[in-house]
Parts: sequence; structure tokens; C-alpha cells
Amino acid sequence: MTHDIHPAPQEAMGVNPWRNRKLSRRVYPKATPRLVGVKLWSGVHEECGIFGVYGHPEATNLTYLGLYALQHRGQEGSGICSSDGRHLFLEKSRGLVADIFNEKRLRRLPGHIAIGHNRYSTAGSSILKNVQPIVANFALGTLAIAHNGNLVNALKLRASLEDEGAIFQSTSDSEVIVHLIAHSKGDFYERVLHALKQISGAFSLLILREKELIAVRDPYGVRPLSLGMKDGAYIVASETCAFDLIGAIYIRDIEPGEVLIIGEEGLRSLRLLNSTRRAFCVFEFIYFSRPDSNIFGGVNVNEMRKEFGRQLARESHTEADLVIPVPDSGVPAAIGFSEESKIPFDFGLIRNHYVGRTFIEPKHSIRHFGVKIKLNPVRKLLEGKRLVVIDDSIVRGTTSKKIVKMLREGGGAAGVHLMISSPPTIGPCFYGIDTPTRKELIASTHLIEEVRKYITADSLAYLSLEGLKKIVPDPQDYCTACFDNNYPLSFPGEHLEQMDLLFR
Repeated sequence: MTHDIHPAPQEAMGVNPWRNRKLSRRVYPKATPRLVGVKLWSGVHEECGIFGVYGHPEATNLTYLGLYALQHRGQEGSGICSSDGRHLFLEKSRGLVADIFNEKRLRRLPGHIAIGHNRYSTAGSSILKNVQPIVANFALGTLAIAHNGNLVNALKLRASLEDEGAIFQSTSDSEVIVHLIAHSKGDFYERVLHALKQISGAFSLLILREKELIAVRDPYGVRPLSLGMKDGAYIVASETCAFDLIGAIYIRDIEPGEVLIIGEEGLRSLRLLNSTRRAFCVFEFIYFSRPDSNIFGGVNVNEMRKEFGRQLARESHTEADLVIPVPDSGVPAAIGFSEESKIPFDFGLIRNHYVGRTFIEPKHSIRHFGVKIKLNPVRKLLEGKRLVVIDDSIVRGTTSKKIVKMLREGGGAAGVHLMISSPPTIGPCFYGIDTPTRKELIASTHLIEEVRKYITADSLAYLSLEGLKKIVPDPQDYCTACFDNNYPLSFPGEHLEQMDLLFR
């Protein structure tokens, strides 16, 4: 995901963003002052997906298929940039991959090298100029860049670049990287390394030049990025599910802090920076990555979610007749919960997979229309049953409340016990995930019993943070800031005013 930059008043260093803030019945550790200029977000959404091909005669078609497999990571816009060894060609638009690219547009993208990007944007920024890849001409030629993540010091860097005369065409923080490369000195690789050493935050990048493809992952490794091969061509993708679709073989992950140059001489790896720790995003396992992907060293997402469900069952003992998931991300955890608890599993909520982005919503004629358009209970299965309902997370609680009521009223359930296969979400993410403000996160301001009463469930239980850490391999290598406020990447202090907005 890429974020848009919006200037805001600055505060002096050292000001505590938690001053005068009263959290209802909860006290949390102070968060290290950090944030880039971002808008107040509307919900939890996927971040962006990137895909690249080097050395294949059908590079563009493979990139199209790769983006199709990564559609879950962004639905606001998509783009592909290709190279025939002499020139770069770009096609991009708002919308879904299958709606944007037809045979005519794909034919306008010749070459054996290509990169692609699926964008999820924050509210109000779904405009064509922010859709990637970003292409720019500079002293050493032409380059294109596709970025997944969020730069926490982008606002400061942008202001400095504008003071030097840089003119920005978009509000995306990804364009900052392009300008940093253009303003650096030396050969191209020296410029890239100099630019990357100036940025801070979560970034998985693909950089395309006329004759080479460069893959970069930030020193913390926040977002997944993998290397594969097909027919002698190299493939890079946010998730390995994209390899499966095109028949590519997984080779390895791009290492945290690695700059991998793929060119006519093969692979050349440069070390960007070393960090004191890893900070793999644990929410990739909980929600964002597709279940059939293997991420962060080849760990299967589906099996991890099943283990979350099994651990949740060990921690939460509930008498019930049936375990049902909130589809789709709740399915593996519900299967694991059922296997561990010996309570039968079934699909009690059916998801409509063909819901468009726009529809005419009745004003008052249908209760809970927004949920019903996506989910519908199977009454003959649920009627009179005590249900364990498995979901991956609770954000504001409004959707959970509607689902509980729908199961009672539309499904005829005798009892609804909501089980969440992750710990309570108490902190916003600043590393490329679209989350609400702390004030809007219901678990940050209410006790579990208060949340239960609000959503009207018979009981409510979360997977404990300790239980989560028992499941993930090498738990010290994961970012769990959304659960414990332990943010691994520092933010520039001059933007505390903006952080203050998200923390109140």
C-alpha cells in the first residue's frame, strides 16, 4: 500500500502525543513518537501488491496474471510498465485488473521485462495520477517504480525536495523515492543506495529500467517479497500465490535490507542496511495474505490461520453445537477451532462474491443491508443452534454487531459466541495498512465485556497475544504494534501533530 502525503501543523520535538488523552478504562504504554502525514482512515483494508518479470517473452501477460492473483491486496487501481530493452511502455487505470487490461492494452506493452502494481488507496486519493507504476525521466535515463508499504519520513523528505526545486505530480509517498534517486549523485546504483538510505518505513519496491529489474526490501522486512523462476525468467511477487498461477517455482525471499539487481549478467545482490531486528507484519498471517501463499521464509498462511484457531480453542472453552466462520478470512481459523474443540464445522454464513463497488442502498426498507449484501445466514443449518462464530478481527465492532443480530434474527440461532483469531486491535498501523484511528478501534477504549455487550454476543473471546506468539515462528521477528503498541520503526518528531490526530 502507498499513502498520500498531506501537510499538517508541526510540533516541536519531545512533545508527548498522549498528553491529556483519556482512554476509557484502559491504560497503554506510550508509543514512540512517529508518523508520516496521512489521512484518517475508514477501516482495515489490504495494502498494495507488486509483481515483476525479467527475461520472458510474455513478460506483460505474466505480469497481468500475477496482478490478477494479487488482486486481494488492492482494488482501487492497477498498472503495468514494460521494457523492450530500449524503451519503457506504461498502461494504468483505476479499477480491477480484469477490467483494465484487455488484449489491445496488453499489446501496447512489448518487451521481456515488466513490473505491475495493484493499489489500495486511502479515502479520497483514488485518482489516476496516484496509480502505479510511476514512470520518470532523469539524467541517466528512464525508470519506473512500484511500491508496497509506507514511508514514515516521506513528508519531511518531500518538503526538502520541494525546497530544492522538485515538482511532484502526485500525492503518493512513492514518488519521493523517484525524486531522491534523481537528486542523488554517482552512477545509477549509487543513486539508488543513497536514496534508499534516506527513507524510513516499510517498503518493498520494484524498479524497472530499460535493461534490468531491481527488487528492494526494507531492512525490517515488514512486507513480504519473494523471488521465483519460470522458463529461465526471474519473477518477483508480493506473495507466492502469484507464482502458482503462472507455474513459477519459488526460489527464496528477498532478504530484509537486500537490493537484488536482475540483469543480463544474472543476479547481483547488494546490502542496503542492516536493522537491529526484523519486523514482519503479523497481520499478513491473520488477514492480508491469501491462504495459499507462503510468506516470511516459506510459512504457509492457511496452516498458520488454522493454528491460530486451534490455539483459540485451547484458550476458550465454550459449549456449542456448531462452529461457523465469517468468510473468507475466518475459514481456516474456524476449521482449526473445530478440529481442536471437536465441535462440528459448517458454512453457516454464505458470502456473495459478486458484490460490486457501487450499488443503490435502500434508505430504511432493509435492516443491516450493508452486511446482508455480502453475507447471508443458512437458516435451516443454524436454527436453534448454539454457534461459535470465528472472525479474524474486530475493528470498530459495528459489522460484528450486525452479524450477531443477523444470525439471531435471520438464522434463528439460539446462541452466538464470537471468537476472534487474533488479539484485540488497540493501535493503528503506520506501515502500509489502512487502519482507523485509535479512538475508532473499539478494543483500545473498551474492556472485552463492554465490547461483548455492544455487539450483543453471548460471549466474546480473543486469541491472546501470548498464544499468538506461541504459534508464529521466531515471534521476536514480528511486528505486533497493533496489539501491544510496540512500534519498531521510529517516526520523525516534527510530525507529532499528525500522530496526535490518530491517537486521540
